[in-house]
Amino acid sequence: MRKTLIALPLSAVFLLSACATNDLGDSRDLSKTEKGAIIGTASGAVLGAIINHKNRGKGALIGAVGGGLAGAGVGLYMDKQARDLQLQLQSEIQRGEISVEKRASDNALLVSMTSSTGFESGSAVLQPGYTPTLNKIARVLNQYGKTTVSVIGHTDSVGSHEYNQSLSEKRARSVLDYFADQNVNSLRLEAYGRGETEPRADNNTEAGRQLNRRVELWILPVVAN
Repeated sequence: MRKTLIALPLSAVFLLSACATNDLGDSRDLSKTEKGAIIGTASGAVLGAIINHKNRGKGALIGAVGGGLAGAGVGLYMDKQARDLQLQLQSEIQRGEISVEKRASDNALLVSMTSSTGFESGSAVLQPGYTPTLNKIARVLNQYGKTTVSVIGHTDSVGSHEYNQSLSEKRARSVLDYFADQNVNSLRLEAYGRGETEPRADNNTEAGRQLNRRVELWILPVVAN
């Protein structure tokens, strides 16, 4: 059974994709500086909230993935997963479209797609050109089954709060559902929508709005203890 879409009560910072078109149809490629600004330091409080949510069903999750990771094996497992993601996404990385990062403090992975448009303006339907990259990510997720994946949708402030909240949820869910359709275990997947409530930049500028239109991905290890 796939996870029910819920709203995360804190800001989230791992980025899977930034829509380069706002929900009124404006578009522009992100500059290198703007792309870099997207990839920030993750909030420990947010990461803790996601982990705590997972802990509420930790027994079932550990059983579903065939046992959790422990000790030094956690870091080694996530290091290898990061390297394989970098290998699979090498062409996207070379074009400046994606970055893959690992936080040493908690072994969380960040996969950041910074220039490809995942969705048409106002739509939650994945663009055909977006799916080959998602296929690559899904293959690695299936290879490294002892992880969870949390997808968080965000929008800019154009439009009503209710519209943006719903759109962010639907876009996050579209990514989650795509991974599930690629045989990623649904017990590992969660989707959240935060609408316009957690901007990364100034919504009064087009550059800022582009940074705020995003879907974020967390890849976290399932730890035994």
